Amino acid sequence: MKSYINVIDLGIISYEEGLRQQQKYVDLVKQSKNSSVSLNYLLALEHRPVYTVGIRSKVYSEEEENRLKKLGADFHRTSRGGLITFHGPGQLVLYPICDIRRISTKPLGVRSFVEKLEQTIIDSATSGFQIENVGRTENTGVWVDKIRKLAAIGIAVQNGVTYHGLAINCNTELSWFDNIVGCGIEGVTTTSLTQETQKSISVQEARPIFLENFAKNFDCLLC
Repeated sequence: MKSYINVIDLGIISYEEGLRQQQKYVDLVKQSKNSSVSLNYLLALEHRPVYTVGIRSKVYSEEEENRLKKLGADFHRTSRGGLITFHGPGQLVLYPICDIRRISTKPLGVRSFVEKLEQTIIDSATSGFQIENVGRTENTGVWVDKIRKLAAIGIAVQNGVTYHGLAINCNTELSWFDNIVGCGIEGVTTTSLTQETQKSISVQEARPIFLENFAKNFDCLLC
């Protein structure tokens, strides 16, 4: 039987508020794990400008942190996988808060869960926006021509419940990424749906396409 996933629209919020909301829904999913019907959520939102570093960023100096804050962005150290990235307006952020065993019709491991997130982005970019050469590389995320990063992925799992998720650049101001080595990878650039299509694509326009492909790839029902 297909799982139901509740889509929660949080609008534009700070990263700190996003963390609070994630923990709120993580707790709800945990409480439902032993019941016959598991609760699962997909938080859809945009963040105010923020640089975040994941658990692989063992050292990120206070000097660097202050430099980024002076640009007008917040700075947060997080529990997700991955290195440094930027979140801000014009970027569609999706946080699946789900029982990883019950989100799909078959139990998933962390790797297969991430692969389904990647495929959701690939399908949306190719079929929804006719962008060519979208795919995976040896690095995390989804790329165009293997050198332009379209979307970032970083998840964490707490007692079998997923949180954090993916961020797709729609009409994001890409100059924010010029101040960092995105995800610690030299020699690559960041792109967006708008840049690749040469059409202004808003979060509101992109969201239904990504939700449709999320439901298809995870074989679930969104409500």
